Amino acid sequence: MDQRLSIITLGVNNLEKTTAFYEAMGWQKASKEDGVIAFDLQNMTLALFPLDELAKDAGIKIQRSGYSTVTLAHNLNTEKEVDELLARAEIAGGTIVKKAAKTFWGGYSGYFSDPDSHLWEVAYNPFSSLGKNGEFQWNGVK
Repeated sequence: MDQRLSIITLGVNNLEKTTAFYEAMGWQKASKEDGVIAFDLQNMTLALFPLDELAKDAGIKIQRSGYSTVTLAHNLNTEKEVDELLARAEIAGGTIVKKAAKTFWGGYSGYFSDPDSHLWEVAYNPFSSLGKNGEFQWNGVK
């Protein structure tokens, strides 16, 4: 299997509300087909899909309480950018879960959740510089 992700699909309770949140964050829809909203990212897509339909498609029962065990992350070039993005998330309807602060690993990060409690970390990592298009690599862009 190739070492990559193609699509991250988030199960959502209210497709319109969650779509509006991501649009308020500055993202542009790539597609809306059959109840799925897609946002093209760098080398992958983030999709929003009604939670009950996602469960039906996967053939499972979803029992959700609180936050997911998966965290999505968005890295930036400065601490100021982290603060600005967290503020934007709150204005867009997200919830600040943890205010940005210096981290134990030498960076700076905070957390917000989207309207469906999907957890996002917003971080500045001084040890892994971003590429010219914002691409992240654990050991820095080569």
